[in-house]
Amino acid sequence: MMMYHKETTKGKDMLSLLEWSNEEIAELVQLGLAIKTNPTHYSHTLSGQILGMIFDKSSTRTRVSFEAGILQLGGQAIVMSSKELQIGRGEPIKDTAHVLSEYINAVMIRTFSHEGVEELAEHASIPIINGLTDLHHPCQALADLLTIFEVKNTFEGVKLAYIGDGNNVCHSLLLAAAMVGLDISCAMPAGYEPDEMVLNEAYKIATKTGAKIEITTDPILAVSDADFVYTDVWTSMGQEEENAKRFADFKGYAVTNELVSHAKSDYHFLHCLPAHREEEVATTVIDGPQSLVYQQAGNRLHAQKALLVMILG
Repeated sequence: MMMYHKETTKGKDMLSLLEWSNEEIAELVQLGLAIKTNPTHYSHTLSGQILGMIFDKSSTRTRVSFEAGILQLGGQAIVMSSKELQIGRGEPIKDTAHVLSEYINAVMIRTFSHEGVEELAEHASIPIINGLTDLHHPCQALADLLTIFEVKNTFEGVKLAYIGDGNNVCHSLLLAAAMVGLDISCAMPAGYEPDEMVLNEAYKIATKTGAKIEITTDPILAVSDADFVYTDVWTSMGQEEENAKRFADFKGYAVTNELVSHAKSDYHFLHCLPAHREEEVATTVIDGPQSLVYQQAGNRLHAQKALLVMILG
């Protein structure tokens, strides 16, 4: 049983993985596995704590895993839409941040603008968790790390291939992989590369951890000898008007049986969900025996419980 914790993470924001050290991320993964193994040991850890959850975007996994997570740790959740708050009628983010800090113990927000979340954190005196922005999706990456470690019991010498848009999921995967020493190869069409600043941060971290990072337009190269093959939808929320163009641009980037034949024979398939079968992934792959998408989704709960314990416990 893992006994936690370090005081360095209490009260800390999770806006992106960059606020946390490599060691803290590794510890969070281990704590998540400990909580998954023995959840009753942590069932009163956050007794009396209240997590506020603000949603600008629809959600299944983020909402249910965070709400279930805080309840299973002994705390409570208040779920809010921005339309229900005065912030939806023009109240400054600064005022909302100060007011919420008087009432609750932490805020998880799922929205569009990363800058808005940074502004919320700047003025709040309680921890702010990024449940998803257009730039980062750190909570998904934490669950992905937990899943990979659960299967391999190490990150060393393990290769993750990501095929798809250089989006928020890709950004957080690049940072997560770099921080734990996991090799990552990302393939996307020209013009869909990851944000340059995020990529440079990942490269910088990788020089210390030994992670190998590769960005390519060749999906076969990316998948070659991979232990895990990961993809995401080609059109994220808010990009629906680009759907036809993206569908054309990503032709040849679907994760098919032919593509995964270049990965290791015992590879596993990952997807953050929701998925569009027969678009970014073949049905036979995502519903096949080497797919871990439901285990991966389930690990959102355990990774997020670990995060809540580390910032509030």
